[in-house]
Amino acid sequence: MIYIKVYRVQGEVLLAACDEELLGKTFKEGELKLEVKERFYKGELVEESALEGLLEEATIANLTGQRCVSKAIELGYVDEERVLRIEGVPHAQMARMMW
Repeated sequence: MIYIKVYRVQGEVLLAACDEELLGKTFKEGELKLEVKERFYKGELVEESALEGLLEEATIANLTGQRCVSKAIELGYVDEERVLRIEGVPHAQMARMMW
């Protein structure tokens, strides 16, 4: 299961999603620090299959965890070579360019 939270601000749709077990944890590696904060990520708990429709609508996405990031890669929203890993935890961001 994954947590998802959708923010709608000034025409943008920001999707925050993380694997359930990562919520509330902090990961550090060298100068990098990834905080999976409840106030940002904790919304609805859903199956990872729900990401498909959410990513289709999102103009910006913040994805943390193996299940979230793998699904976004599978769906073509994230390039696997652009995924950041901190203590082995994958993190990816997506921004949709509108013309």
